[in-house]
Amino acid sequence: QVQLVESGGGWVQTGGSLRLSCAVSMSSWTSRTFAMGWFRRPPGKDPEIVAAIDRNGDRSFYLDSVKGRFTISRDNSKNMVYLQMSSLKPEDTAAYYCAASDYFSIDRDHYGHWGQGTQVTVSS
Repeated sequence: QVQLVESGGGWVQTGGSLRLSCAVSMSSWTSRTFAMGWFRRPPGKDPEIVAAIDRNGDRSFYLDSVKGRFTISRDNSKNMVYLQMSSLKPEDTAAYYCAASDYFSIDRDHYGHWGQGTQVTVSS
């Protein structure tokens, strides 16, 4: 069993910052290190990948519109993944989800484990 729990969402004004956290827990018999991704679903739109990071944190991917503003990171000793979001814009408003994959990917179909999501609202 693998559980992902996001936290850190909320309301912020344009230009503000938020840090999302994702706690990964699993039973000992499934224990392994996953590649991780952050996705978002803006209102009325399809989900899109925001950022991804490989198992060791050596490789990452960012959606073009968040490059230079968002940073994905992980602490494997704590089974945590983070998304630091700065210079937030109203178009960043969405439900944000963390997800786990057995390999580094930007394709959401490759992510087999998902959290429940946390809402981020950026007001203009």
